[in-house]
Amino acid sequence: MQFKDLKIIEPILKALEEEKYSVPTSIQEEAIPHILNKRDVLGSAQTGTGKTAAFAIPILHHLYLDRQQRNKPRKINALIITPTRELAIQIEESFSTYGRHTGLKTTVIFGGVKQGTQVSAIQRGVDILVATPGRLLDLMDQGIVKLNDVEYFVLDEADRMLDMGFINDIKKIIAKLPAKRQSLFFSATMPNNIVKLSRRILTNPVKVEVAAVSSTADTIQQYLYYTNKETKRDLLSHILKNKKIDQVLLFSRTKHGADRITRNLKKEKITAAAIHGDKAQNARQRALQQFKDGDIRVLVATDIAARGIDIDKLGYVINYDIPNESETYVHRIGRCGRAGDDGVSISICEPEENAYIKDIEKLIGQKIEVVKNNPLPQTERPMNAREKQAFEKEKNRRKQEFFANRNKNKARAPRANQGNRRR
Repeated sequence: MQFKDLKIIEPILKALEEEKYSVPTSIQEEAIPHILNKRDVLGSAQTGTGKTAAFAIPILHHLYLDRQQRNKPRKINALIITPTRELAIQIEESFSTYGRHTGLKTTVIFGGVKQGTQVSAIQRGVDILVATPGRLLDLMDQGIVKLNDVEYFVLDEADRMLDMGFINDIKKIIAKLPAKRQSLFFSATMPNNIVKLSRRILTNPVKVEVAAVSSTADTIQQYLYYTNKETKRDLLSHILKNKKIDQVLLFSRTKHGADRITRNLKKEKITAAAIHGDKAQNARQRALQQFKDGDIRVLVATDIAARGIDIDKLGYVINYDIPNESETYVHRIGRCGRAGDDGVSISICEPEENAYIKDIEKLIGQKIEVVKNNPLPQTERPMNAREKQAFEKEKNRRKQEFFANRNKNKARAPRANQGNRRR
């Protein structure tokens, strides 16, 4: 099947042809006909399967035909809610790309930046609004955004939305939407709380499920290095000596870890940048753009920050920290090997993460290939229960000692300042 077989309007087909897209992915082939038929859709799709286009293309199709018939002033007729700034920006880019010949206007709003530019764009007139929940509610409270005319509503990355604590915000937004609308609900996983939320949003939905979260794309080669905690840094340097690994998305478990890894890479004269929730929005966007442009070799990210990253032809993903949730591994490596392209996933596992690898292999139903030519093999064993308990006890003792000393230093500081003022 090709996009032209889906009876999509010519302006969108022209844009798709310009982007060299002719064959829809599985989720697009399954979802687009139902959305064109004005059915509510409950979609479950693995990261990297093309679900943004699965809802963007038919929404653009409907809005274009509506404007041709009614030629009414621009109002927000389509609303897409998504959890992160990066994902919101990329969804807006997708709508703008596929809709470049339709005359429809899309804008994106998100927090962390001044609202002036976003407000101006809305006031000039918008057909499609892509938003993160917090900034949307803020502008709704100010009376700048009204949802009375929304005919098409999309909740994207619903599972991550709930993980990030947006459930109450989502409920407030849904309460302001017109009862008569077409609603689309997309989530990579479908736990019970997601299913319950979907029932509040959707009416008699069609369920579309493609490439379940337990599967990894056949185009991704998966490799595993077993090493020790203290040799991870040196092993990463060894791996990156391979100049063929020219563009890498590297995952860290924590924000602090992402910054530390980035500093270490720079010391090795490897261009790198970190992207996570503590970074300013302009810094995150600058790092992402530099990575896309090839100015940065390694982009170090946490899972939430990376959820919205969509990079064409990304060849390599490195798991510096093995995730303790097996599904997260699938999402991570799904950033490469997209749309039928080849990709390589490399995981660096320390002893305490060995159990996570077993869980991952059980979920994906295959063994990850262990690299034999490893200069820094794993020689230590995981701690047993008693050793873990002793380790945690010592870690907590040191933590308490640190905060106690810091509080003592704070208590001394005012007296020293007073003495300085007297002098």
